[in-house]
Amino acid sequence: MAEITASMVKELREKTDAPMMECKKALTEAAGDMAKAEEILRVKLGNKASKAATRVAAEGVVAIHIAADGKLGSIFEINSETDFVAKNDEFLKLAADCARLVAEKNPADVAALSALPMGEGTVESTRSALVGKIGENMSIRRFVRVAAKGKLTSYIHGGSKIGVLVDVVGGDEQLAKDLAMHIAASKPKSLDSSGVSADLLDMERRIAIEKAREAGKPEAMLEKIAEGTVQKYLKDVTLLGQVFVKAEDGKQTIEQLLKAKGASVAGFTLFIVGEGIEKKVNDFAAEVAAQAAAAAGNK
Repeated sequence: MAEITASMVKELREKTDAPMMECKKALTEAAGDMAKAEEILRVKLGNKASKAATRVAAEGVVAIHIAADGKLGSIFEINSETDFVAKNDEFLKLAADCARLVAEKNPADVAALSALPMGEGTVESTRSALVGKIGENMSIRRFVRVAAKGKLTSYIHGGSKIGVLVDVVGGDEQLAKDLAMHIAASKPKSLDSSGVSADLLDMERRIAIEKAREAGKPEAMLEKIAEGTVQKYLKDVTLLGQVFVKAEDGKQTIEQLLKAKGASVAGFTLFIVGEGIEKKVNDFAAEVAAQAAAAAGNK
């Protein structure tokens, strides 16, 4: 049997916010497999166990550049250590300039972007100089360049912490703006069900079956219950299946809205600053105690 260490329990607790003992039990049952243990907790505790999946733990900004004709654009994320630096004018200018370069030069990856000319040097030398000037690390994380099938519209929310770039075919400017704001608020994983991974759907199906079984549902009903759960999940996480946040009746889906407006969405990109990055959280009291102990030891 795999050894369940305190660090493993701590990691699972930070991921799920589940009680310490429940984390240990889940890891034991999963023979130390972290992903399997998280799934076990989802069965026992519901969606609380996936809380950390949306936890934003890094600072920085999202920048967006769209060409004047709305046919070409980019969305770009750069991270910093603190929110204070993320509000620095030079940092924001670097983000905006990088987003423009992505759209205009179409670099293959972060390394290619970093090598592009900027000012008297390159993107990388500009970034390095700013790090030296401010005294805080900053890193280019990701970007997406989009050649639109329709017209691009963007939305930035929360001090540039959430950015949306959406390609809308047909409709009008207000519809496009509403769609971008909806995406920022509802955070769909994909446009439709084809963009949701089979692994995610299999996990939802397994969780639904186990929960139904624990609730005493007949075995013959489990597959039907699981399928219903998966379909509900798809409505929740796909843009077309979601209920429009501004729907007057509280029922109109994005798919229905688009049909009524004679429009469609060719695609979208949603960036949330720091999504998926875990940042060390310092225990202030422990830090002070450690400093006091060190000071006492030096006397």
